[in-house]
Amino acid sequence: MDMLATLTVDKPVVIFSKSTCCMSHTVKALISSFGANPAVIEVDKMPNGHQVERALLQLGCRPSVPAVFIGQQFIGGADEVISLNVQNKLAQLLLSARAIFLWIR
Repeated sequence: MDMLATLTVDKPVVIFSKSTCCMSHTVKALISSFGANPAVIEVDKMPNGHQVERALLQLGCRPSVPAVFIGQQFIGGADEVISLNVQNKLAQLLLSARAIFLWIR
């Protein structure tokens, strides 16, 4: 877990992704559509990517990517992020984490 904490510290939004994962692309596009600029960590391009994936799986993210952290809090994968958006809760999380500063529906 310390590895994940180190990678997410001081970043409002972090998305752990794989460059070939279509759901990772969808989550990145959704969060960016709010005006946020997420830090994207492509685990398949990291030398220690397998260790990061293992840490994500231990955290409960199944599959391991996409894995989204907002305000250093683990939010979940694609299902959870899309669900938050449908419930109109994603924008508030992004505002609280200072990933965006203004949101008008």
